[in-house]
Amino acid sequence: MTRITEYELFEVPPRWVFLKITTSDGTVGWGEPVVEGRAKTVRTAVEELMDNYLLDEDPSRIEHHWQRLYRGGFYRGGPILMSAISGIDQALWDIKAKQFDAPIYELLGGAARDRIRVYQWIGGDRPSEVGHAAVEKVDNGFTALKMNGTSEMRRVDTPGAVQEARDRLSEVRDAVGDDVDIGVDFHGRVSKPMAKRLVEALEPYEPMFIEEPVLPEHNDALPEIAQHTTVPIATGERMYSRWDFKSLFKQGVVDVIQPDLSHAGGITEVKKIASMAEAYDVAVAPHCPLGPIALASCIQVDACTPNALIQEQSLNIHYNQTSDVLDYLADPTVFEYQDGYVTLPTGPGLGINIDEDVVRERAAQDVNWHNPVWRHDDGSVAEW
Repeated sequence: MTRITEYELFEVPPRWVFLKITTSDGTVGWGEPVVEGRAKTVRTAVEELMDNYLLDEDPSRIEHHWQRLYRGGFYRGGPILMSAISGIDQALWDIKAKQFDAPIYELLGGAARDRIRVYQWIGGDRPSEVGHAAVEKVDNGFTALKMNGTSEMRRVDTPGAVQEARDRLSEVRDAVGDDVDIGVDFHGRVSKPMAKRLVEALEPYEPMFIEEPVLPEHNDALPEIAQHTTVPIATGERMYSRWDFKSLFKQGVVDVIQPDLSHAGGITEVKKIASMAEAYDVAVAPHCPLGPIALASCIQVDACTPNALIQEQSLNIHYNQTSDVLDYLADPTVFEYQDGYVTLPTGPGLGINIDEDVVRERAAQDVNWHNPVWRHDDGSVAEW
């Protein structure tokens, strides 16, 4: 019987961690377990889980392993543990599907589509020059964009701050017209009172969705915010399991969920979350400002998920200053975007070939990425 014999972890720029699991028959699976800015903490969690639960085990028992990793700890959930489980789960699925010489989605019921729409980021953390950037991306074939709605914002801010957000979205809408979708990310930077004002102010420009209008710990405020707009509400990148999403679905006000395949339990768990969403007529748009393994995992789930709406991807995103998604692939054409879509991969496993020489070379660099700490003008800490 095939056994898990070894694993390696690589922290690579700009801010990612790759996991390589090798089996006794020489099959290799790749995963991407990381919390952006807490990479070393997640690495330690992966080591603990692999050493205590998975070495010398049969890699094919993915559901069993997921349950052991999750339920084997009295204290469960949260970004660190679930991200560690996520990367391991991705690698186990990569191994299993390679052993069947099939894409992962074929083992999950087969493809429900031929391609999945993708969107492109513009504007950066403190959004600027959005009109020019939007035209550039649309000229490159994208039909959907996403931008931050604001930079830091006071708990109760001025009419001028609302007008700035309105002007930015107006600039993009005027630049690209009505046939391009624009997602607006509040990034949890906005308080409930300001979210109510902003969703109303931005509605005339018909965003594709408003993302994370409030922090996930304030999801109980979403029904009140939803009363102020008809724009679809999206959230979920900082929610880590089907149990986190359960109460959100019961509210009945969220239209798009955005679980992250590297944070929310991997392929196994996000497929279950997506099925729950389908029962509530909620679309899925997986969060993925990450690397090629996370993106490949997302596309495998998108492929077999009827309610998948659109896929985030991080090519040329503002975080990728030193390395980008395609740099780590032996064949970057697998993520070739055409007319705003990416075709489903047909290769075995995740459908990508990691260039291990590049991974090892760049893992020798000192990465140590942390997100910035923003402050208001009075010196108090602001949400980033």
